[in-house]
Formats: sequence, C-alpha cells, structure tokens
Amino acid sequence: MLDISLIILAAGDSSRFNLDVKKQFIRLKNDPLWLYVTKNLSSLYHFKKVVVTSGNTSYMKKFTSHYEIVEGAKSRSQSLKNALKKIDSEFVMVSDAARAFISKELFERLINNINHADCITPILKVVDTTLFDEEILPREKIKLVQTPQISRTSLLKKALEMDKEFSDDSSAIASVGGKIWYVEGEESARKITFKEDLKKLNLPKPSSEIFCGNGFDVHEFGENRPLLLGGVKIHPSKGLKAHSDGDVLAHSLTDALLGAAALGDIGELFPDTNMKFKDANSMELLKQAYKKVKEVGFEIINTDITVIAQVPKLLDFKQDIAKNIAKVLEIDEFRVNVKATTTEKLGFIGREEGIAVLSCVNLKYFDWTI
Repeated sequence: MLDISLIILAAGDSSRFNLDVKKQFIRLKNDPLWLYVTKNLSSLYHFKKVVVTSGNTSYMKKFTSHYEIVEGAKSRSQSLKNALKKIDSEFVMVSDAARAFISKELFERLINNINHADCITPILKVVDTTLFDEEILPREKIKLVQTPQISRTSLLKKALEMDKEFSDDSSAIASVGGKIWYVEGEESARKITFKEDLKKLNLPKPSSEIFCGNGFDVHEFGENRPLLLGGVKIHPSKGLKAHSDGDVLAHSLTDALLGAAALGDIGELFPDTNMKFKDANSMELLKQAYKKVKEVGFEIINTDITVIAQVPKLLDFKQDIAKNIAKVLEIDEFRVNVKATTTEKLGFIGREEGIAVLSCVNLKYFDWTI
C-alpha cells in the first residue's frame, strides 16, 4: 500500500460557470458536487488523509466529518499550498472538484505508474484541427492535461514555495526539475467549466427534497426615522430602534432564508458590532443573504410572513410589501404571502411598544437539468 494522501480543490469562484450557484455546490441527489467527487475518489483507495479546500469552511464541515476541510484562496496554487500543510505522506493525489467522473481504470493507471516519475499526469490527444492566431498548429504535438495527478509531496511543496502560479501540478513539478510521466486520460474526466458541460455528463439529478426555515425578529419603536417593512415606507417618522435601518420584516425573512439553507443567522452574516452595517439598507442585506443561499445550491419556493403589530394598521401596505420582496428576491409575487395580526392589546406589542415578525421560507435544490 502506497503512502499517499488526497487533495480535492473546491475553493474556486466559478466565474465562468455563469449561474447563481457555484458549480462545486450543484446537487447530485443530495450531495454537492465537491462531496460527490471526494466520495468517489476516496472509495478507490485507502488514502492516508483526505483534504478538501473550501471557500466556506464552516459550512462545508456540516456535510461530513470524514474529510479535513481547509480554507482555500483566490488562486489554485495558494489553495493547494494551504492544503499541503496538512499532508505528510510521500505522495499526494490532487484533483479538481469540477471533475465529476474519475473511473477506476484511470485511477489505476495513475497508481500503477507512480514509480516512473515525480508526477504522473493524465492527458488527452487533440483530434480536431487547432488554430492559434489563425495559424494551424500540429495537433499531434498538442495534449490536454487533466487531473487527478499524483506527485511527490516534497517536490510539490518545494515548487509552491516559489510563490509562482501553476495551472496544474505537473507544471509545478517540472519547474523544480522533476520528471513527468504521462498516462492516457479519459473524455469522461473532462472538467466542468461552463454550465453547458453539465448536460454532456450522465450526472444524477438533484433530489426533490424541500427545506424549511423560520425567522423571528422584534424591534422597539423609538427612532425618528421612517418605519420600513419589507422596504416599504409605512410611516414617515415612527421608526424602529436597530443598528441598521430597523426593517424588522427584512431581518426576519433573512433569518428564515439562512435557516432553510443551514447558513447560520443574520447576526453572523451582518453583525451589529460592525459599523459597516450602521443604518444599512436591510433589503439590500436580504438580497446579499439570498445570493449566498443560491451560491450553495438552493432557490426559493415560497415565503409566508406574519407581521405582529398593534399599530400601525397594515391592510393598505401588504400588497406593496409582497411586491417589493418579490422584486428584491427576483421571484414571482405569488410566492410571497404577507399577513398582519395584533396581540389583542396584550404584551409589549399590545402596548404599542414595538413590532414582531415571523417568517417561513421553503427552499429547494437548484435544478441544473432544466
């Protein structure tokens, strides 16, 4: 048994994917892509250690305790460098979370050639005519480099200490004089880069499960500023006390969204100890929160909101509030329901001291098959 560890790079920003969801978080049944890929490769060998780089470490740790999750970086090389700090095995296999299918046959070709060089790399031949600046290149000399690649850990660490950017491990190993050995790659191991690539692969569809989140917030009257509910001005001067603009409905809805996606709460995302959020537009914060929810693979089904207030009366505002929420979240208005009730003059709400809001949100996985 070889002394080898596995690193999965999953901290990219998916800038070329052109969808709201980051590609490493598209769901294959219930698993995000990064977890699906890690499980597949981990099942093929008894690795000494499995490390996954992440752009959201605390969130990704909620999915599994079997792998070590480390903070990634803006560049591939820096993310890999962070992960290698956890590796002390003689060899390390590195692959991208965007390569959904690594067959057992390709895996064994890499393992079986490990003693031939310092880095074992799968490549594909180019079969089409290839142009560069309108000049035809000799395609027999052009190869497409894939991952996973297996490298000697010490040499890979040495190469990355130079603080240069490398697009793959073989180029890093070559930069410090290491020998590269090429094996035949596979079409199925092509990297998912654009959304169109998803339909070229026989990937399992996302689960149809529904995720529910609740949000509750209370604010006291007492600020001489507009009273805002769902971004709609209800009263010109009877505002609510808060670090932000006091939009208690937006706060409650934000918490419900974050809760349904298991992303924590509004206080973690927008802490009231940070002056950046002083008098902040709460509907803009709601928009930012929903962006994060979509990035990790969800989209909203519907929301039901109950405003609990003795005053003011909200009958004439509920439709405007629903329209504004639908606009901010970019969903149909029929998916937003706003209700209003009182406490029949009981408690602090009945004494007209403040307003409370209870929100419920249902989410589903983003359906990338449509």
